[in-house]
Amino acid sequence: MENKLTIGIILGSTREGRVSPQIGEWFKSIASQREEATFEIVDIKDYNLPFLGTSSDMDGIMKWNAKLASLDGFVFVTSEYNHSISGSLKNALDLAKDAWNNKAAGIVSYGSAYGARAAEHLRGILGELQIADVRTQVLLSLFTDFDASGQFKPMALHAKNVNTMLDQLIKWSKALKTIR
Repeated sequence: MENKLTIGIILGSTREGRVSPQIGEWFKSIASQREEATFEIVDIKDYNLPFLGTSSDMDGIMKWNAKLASLDGFVFVTSEYNHSISGSLKNALDLAKDAWNNKAAGIVSYGSAYGARAAEHLRGILGELQIADVRTQVLLSLFTDFDASGQFKPMALHAKNVNTMLDQLIKWSKALKTIR
């Protein structure tokens, strides 16, 4: 049997009080039931990335690029900030180039409008980085998928979209692995 794919679940927010870790763990619990790939949380906060062009310290950037290079595909968990992705996610995307190329990605977005505008902005950036984003995405609402205390309580219907996305992501990740 060929080697399993390794898919990174990229947590795209670094702010205090963020909910992306809850969403990432939920996604991973569903995805880990799959046999075609292994899934791991990749938290950009763990890499202490400097803003592009502000530091000569390359340690975090080199570790970030090595992690990305070890992955066959990605799932981006992105919040919506001012109708777009967070600055920390944009910076993390910009601090790598070749490590992203010819890989596939899915998007899980959240916000007051399901994070839809952030997902659309992210798609444009992914295209420039030669990442093939899959059609199906998971859209989560701050109003219906979180309780009053901010705890993530996803509606059951989202699991179907997660699995549809994973079907697409795994196929594309396998196909793109053949050209890297």
